Amino acid sequence: MLQSAYVVSLPITIGTCTFGIFTEQINEMKYEVGDKILILHSNEEGEVLDILNDKMLLVDVKGISFPVYMDQVDFPYFKRFTEKKIVNSPKQKAYIDDVRKEKTKPEQKEDGVWLTFLPVMDLDEFGDEVVEELKVHLVNRTKQVYNFNYCLTYFGKKEFELKNQVNPFEDFYIHDIPFEHLNDNPVFEFEFTLDKFDKKKAEYFETNIKLKPKQVFNRIEELKKKNEAMFSYSLFEKYPDKIIEDKEDLSHLGKGQRIYDISKLRQMMEPPRSVVDLHIEKLTDDWRGMSNYEILGLQLKTFEKYYALAISHFQPSFIIIHGVGSGKLRDEIHDLLKHRKEVKSFVNQYDSRFGYGATEIFFQY
Repeated sequence: MLQSAYVVSLPITIGTCTFGIFTEQINEMKYEVGDKILILHSNEEGEVLDILNDKMLLVDVKGISFPVYMDQVDFPYFKRFTEKKIVNSPKQKAYIDDVRKEKTKPEQKEDGVWLTFLPVMDLDEFGDEVVEELKVHLVNRTKQVYNFNYCLTYFGKKEFELKNQVNPFEDFYIHDIPFEHLNDNPVFEFEFTLDKFDKKKAEYFETNIKLKPKQVFNRIEELKKKNEAMFSYSLFEKYPDKIIEDKEDLSHLGKGQRIYDISKLRQMMEPPRSVVDLHIEKLTDDWRGMSNYEILGLQLKTFEKYYALAISHFQPSFIIIHGVGSGKLRDEIHDLLKHRKEVKSFVNQYDSRFGYGATEIFFQY
C-alpha cells in the first residue's frame, strides 16, 4: 500500500548511447507477506513470511527463516536494475587449470538443540514499547533428526501439547504464548527420541525449561541494548549415550552360589515415587513419643531410600516434600544434594501444591 510517493528519473546508458528514461515509484517501505526483499548486510534476496510488528519481519532466505528489523532490509528491484549486464563476448578456450572450482557450502556449526523465544512488541497508550507475546521455536542445530513430545504447563496443569519431528538445522515454530502468562509458572517440557534407532544412544531424553518473569524481563532488556531479536535456552548440546551397566566379574564365585539378575532384582524392588512426603505423620503412627533427633533421623532415612530408588530406576526427577517449619530438614537435604554426582540441579520455589515446602530434584546419568 502506497502512503506517499515520488518519482525518480534515471537515464539508462549502455556504452555512449542513452536509450531512455526509467521511472520508479518509491513508497515508505511498507512490506506485505510474500514481498521479495533484500538483506542489506549479506546482499541476499528472500521473501517476507510474516510481519511480527511495526519494526520486525520474519523472512525466508534459501529455506532458512529468521526475524530481521525493517531497517535491515530493502526491496531488491533497484539492485536488480542497477546491476551491470554481462556483454556477450567471443568464447575463449578454457583450460583445465582455468576452470573455477565449485564453491563448497560452509559447514554449519553444531551446538545442540535450543528453545528460542521471540518477543513481539507493540506500543501502549502512552507510546511505550511493551511485549505482547512470545513466539516459541524449537531450533535444531545438529545433523540428527529428532522426534519430540512437547508439553506446556501452568501451575502444573497441562495447557498445550504437541508431538512432531524437527529436522537437521531446522527452526521449528511451536506456538505463541501471551507475555502475561509468565506469571503462571510456565514449564516447557520435552521428550526427545532419535528418528533412527541407535543401540549406542539413550532410548529417550527428557528435559524442561522453567521461566521466571524477572529473568525474562532482563533478557528482553539485553536484547534491546544489543539490537537483537530473540533469546534462547539450551535443551541439550549432545544427545546422551545409552547407559551401559558394568558387568561384574563372577569367575571367583564357587559352585552352588546364586547369581541374581540385576534387571530381575529391580522388578522385585519397591516402585519409585515421583513425590515423597517426609512429614513425620506420613511415615509412622508412633511419632508422638519420638524426640526431634529421632524424627529427623527417620525423615532422612526415608529420603535416602527413595533417592536410591529414583537413581536405580533412572528417574529424570522427583519431588521431596519437607515442609516449611524451622527449615532444618530442608537444609539437611540440600546439603546432601550438593555432594551427589547424580544431581544435575535442585530448586525450592513456590508451587501451588506445596507452597515453599518442597524441593524438586533433577538427575543426570
